[in-house]
Amino acid sequence: MKALPQLFENNRKWAARMVQSDQAFFQRLVRQQAPEFLWIGCADSRVPANEIVGLRPGELFVHRNVANLVIHTDMNCLSVVQYAVEVLQIKHIIVCGHYGCGGVRAAVESHPHGLIDNWLSHIHDIYRRRLDELLRIADESQRLDCLCEWNVVEQVTNVGCMTTVREAWQRGQPLAIHGWIYSLADGLLKDLGVGIASARELETLEKK
Repeated sequence: MKALPQLFENNRKWAARMVQSDQAFFQRLVRQQAPEFLWIGCADSRVPANEIVGLRPGELFVHRNVANLVIHTDMNCLSVVQYAVEVLQIKHIIVCGHYGCGGVRAAVESHPHGLIDNWLSHIHDIYRRRLDELLRIADESQRLDCLCEWNVVEQVTNVGCMTTVREAWQRGQPLAIHGWIYSLADGLLKDLGVGIASARELETLEKK
């Protein structure tokens, strides 16, 4: 089996460029990672977290899954958040979805998709709760964009409900959660205005 030589060649060129621009880059990277941000995003290959916010390796701790979901039984996500908050002492958790998300679209389609439908059922729950509002939007792509946004808001709330996050707030650790969405069409981020930094702000968001 071939070992994907083009990717190894790309890697060598990338490493050389990094050293050329900063000779001590890898030495610093080996010593410690000290990011201020945790990014919870979609696994979509068109949404490269570091690149779209202009951060270098070591500056953004990243967790990605299909449709940027935060599910309270997902030990992978729970562990990432705990490590980020308690060990790395990150200051910001960014939940970032994107317009045109295939996971969001699949969650509302009538035909089955196999195993992934179990994961996406959490988005379908949002869809059912907001169905009346969605049906008032005539354009299908706009309806899906709206659902993509609501999905982000739901996940921001889910992050805020995590025991790790609540305990951090209780001990006075500065920690803010942000809800953003990314446009594949122009490469720009949009702040959905649902940021929270305390249990009280979480309660306000849950009432909306």
